[in-house]
Amino acid sequence: MKIEATPLQDCFVIHDTVFEDERGYFFESFNAKRFESFTGIPVQFVQDNQSSSTRGVLRGLHMQTGDNAQAKLVRVLEGKVLDVAVDLRKRSSTFGNAFTIELTATNHKQLYIPRGFAHGFIVLSDKATFFYKCDNFYNKESELGIMYDDPDLKIDWQLSKDELILSEKDKNNFYLADILHRL
Repeated sequence: MKIEATPLQDCFVIHDTVFEDERGYFFESFNAKRFESFTGIPVQFVQDNQSSSTRGVLRGLHMQTGDNAQAKLVRVLEGKVLDVAVDLRKRSSTFGNAFTIELTATNHKQLYIPRGFAHGFIVLSDKATFFYKCDNFYNKESELGIMYDDPDLKIDWQLSKDELILSEKDKNNFYLADILHRL
């Protein structure tokens, strides 16, 4: 496992060492000791989530606020997504900045997203299975959504607007400028 810093403070890409042979492959998808040794961040995951989506499905940008904030470790089990993390920690030197990365079933990359970030992804393949670990339990009352097309974030989702498939909830998310007081 190799851990690489991103341009966003405390956000990391994890490159897994994959062992392949005629039987298939094996890799260690997470090692808390190595992660903490490299990042200085102790993490204990308490909830795993998985979703399946088709091309053009955009999920996000989502976050949990306050005491229910969540750090996430995300990866793709099938297909390809563009994954997006946005630093919304007011005291962070990278506040308001976004980071994007393609996560695929074949590149085995993972993204660690710390508490205080919004997160989302869009499916670029015909189908994708997305898996993530959280270090805190989901709490509906602490949920907050940021509009995917917020002009302050300037995120290139790689698909045209007419290709996007959003939930009703995500169509009604907030613009960052309107909710800064809630962060």
